[in-house]
Amino acid sequence: MALRNHSTITKFILSGLSDDPHIQALLFLLFLGIYLLTLMGNLTMMLVIRADSHLHTPMYFFLSNLSFLDFCFSSVTVPKLLGDLLSEKKTISVEGCLAQVFFVFLTAGNEACLLSVMAYDRYAAICHPLLYGQVMSSQLCKGLVWGSWGLASLNAVIIVFLALNLDFCDAQTIHHYTCELPSLFPLSCSDTSINISILSFSTIFLGLGNFLPIFFSYAHIIFNILSITSTTGRSKAFSTCSSHLIAVILYFGSGMVRYLMPPSGSFLDLFSSLQYSVITPMLNPLIYSLKNKEVKTAVKRTLGKCLQYFR
Repeated sequence: MALRNHSTITKFILSGLSDDPHIQALLFLLFLGIYLLTLMGNLTMMLVIRADSHLHTPMYFFLSNLSFLDFCFSSVTVPKLLGDLLSEKKTISVEGCLAQVFFVFLTAGNEACLLSVMAYDRYAAICHPLLYGQVMSSQLCKGLVWGSWGLASLNAVIIVFLALNLDFCDAQTIHHYTCELPSLFPLSCSDTSINISILSFSTIFLGLGNFLPIFFSYAHIIFNILSITSTTGRSKAFSTCSSHLIAVILYFGSGMVRYLMPPSGSFLDLFSSLQYSVITPMLNPLIYSLKNKEVKTAVKRTLGKCLQYFR
């Protein structure tokens, strides 16, 4: 589809995180380190899960997909942010901006759906352990992942298709470090009421629509854990859920704040975006590996095999 003529505007100017060159240099080093940790952490998680047969279970199948999404999600925004921190002119074309919006919605929406699926997996494992193998079949797991991709893709296409019809006239400066749809609305001289309504509906549908299953899954899980008489049993059951629960709180908390509150270019706007698109993808592999004995054991086994191979 050919893009419409967006009046005289062909590119946007990103305000970025700071105008001070010294601060920009420090931020570059900080986010470069975060990005490298994100890539290495998520790539390691994917390789370890694939290489270790002990982790070929539904839980780690979903975790591998989450790592892939975090790998992609951080790559949508962070490389551009790093380039801008080294550049005097922080510009992006209208087409490039809308492409970034599309991939943000694709990866973010997919991750929201996947976190909901992972909550259901934990519910099935803890509340129905004898039927877990039958309930979480390989076919169902693959179907849930493809369903997440399909729903996120449809949502991203609709959002960006509507954004293609916006005209941008005079204002060029996006008061943000990246192209996010809420920050584009104040720059448009078109009527954005439909776009804002669709975006709000999308956020509520994907946000609350995925958060509610997570909430009800954990309500059943907590009730089930409290009914376990053994302290060891309670601790083991809770440990399998705590990592996922932390990931859910970090992701949904910052994402809902960013897309349900009016854009203001404030510190809260920037922080919430950095939290769910930069910080969370880095933390997820650390959260799931540090709090999971199976993953730590698998990492040691994989490293041991690698060392033996190169000897």
